Amino acid sequence: MTVTIPFDQGEVGLDWLALTDAIAAGHDLPKAQVEDVFMYGGPNTLLNRSAWVDGLGMAVKCATIFPKNKSHDLPMVNGAVNLFSDVDGQLEAIVDFHLVTKWKTAGDSLLAARRLARPDSRNILIVGAGTVGRSLWQAYSAAFPDAQFTVWNRSPDAAEAFARACAGVQVALDLKFAVQAADIITSATMTTDPIIQGAWLQPGQHVDLIGAYRPDMREVDDAALTRSSIFVDSFETTMNHIGELKIPLSQRVIDAEHVIADYYTLNAFKRSTPDEITLFKNGGGAHLDLMISRYILDVWKEKQL
Repeated sequence: MTVTIPFDQGEVGLDWLALTDAIAAGHDLPKAQVEDVFMYGGPNTLLNRSAWVDGLGMAVKCATIFPKNKSHDLPMVNGAVNLFSDVDGQLEAIVDFHLVTKWKTAGDSLLAARRLARPDSRNILIVGAGTVGRSLWQAYSAAFPDAQFTVWNRSPDAAEAFARACAGVQVALDLKFAVQAADIITSATMTTDPIIQGAWLQPGQHVDLIGAYRPDMREVDDAALTRSSIFVDSFETTMNHIGELKIPLSQRVIDAEHVIADYYTLNAFKRSTPDEITLFKNGGGAHLDLMISRYILDVWKEKQL
C-alpha cells in the first residue's frame, strides 16, 4: 500500500544524527545510478531527478519551478518524491518535496561536519539567513549542542528576523570578523561572486559550502580552496557542474587530486592535524534524495506501529 507523507506529519520523529547515519549507511551499498531530466517552458522548469541503489530502492524526485508564483503568493517550487521498492517495483511512498529537500540539504552537510569539524567546536557562523540557514541551525545544534551560533546576511533586517526565530542566535555585522572568530562556517547563499575570503580563515576551522549550485556560482575565493583540504559529497555532482570547483579546476588553481574524497570513501573524511582547515562542498544529488526518503519512510512506519 502506498503511503503519502506530508511535511508536518512526516517531520515528527526525525532525528538529525540518525539521518546522517542513514546517509553513511547508504554509501556502504552499491554505487547509485543517477539520471537527471530538465524540461523548460519559458521561465518555468520541470525537473526530474532519479536514483537507483540496489538494496535501498528507487526514487524519482519531481519538481516544478515557476518563478512568477511569488507575485501571486504561491510557492515557487512544488513537487514530491516517489519512492519505489527495488524488490517488486511497487510505489511505497509519495513524500513531500520540501520535507526531503530540507533534511537532505542540511543532513548532507552535517555528516561531513561530524567527521571533519573539530569536536570542541563552539562558535558556528551561518552565512545566509534564508530557509536553508534555519535548517542548518537545527542540524548543527543537534551535533554541537553547546555551540554559540551567529548569523550574517547581506540584509541586516533578514539576519535580525533569523535571530528572533532561532533562539540564542546572535547577529554578525562584519563578515570578516565573524569568519575569523568561528570554528565552523556554514554558508548557504545565492551569490555568484565569492564572499568568503581565504585570507580570513584560521587554523582548525571547518568550512561548509551549500549555496552554489550553478556553473557560475561561488561562495569562496581561490585562496580558501588552496588553503584547505577539500571534500565533497559526490565527485559526479560537484567537480564539473558547480562553479565552486569547476571554475578553479578549469583555471588550474587546483587540480582534481586536491579534492580528497567523496562519501563513497567516507573513511577518508578525517583531519590529519588539529590545525588543518577542512572544506566541504555540498552538491546534493538524487541518490541522497533516495537515502533521505527511505529514512523518512522507515521512521513513518515505526510511528504507525
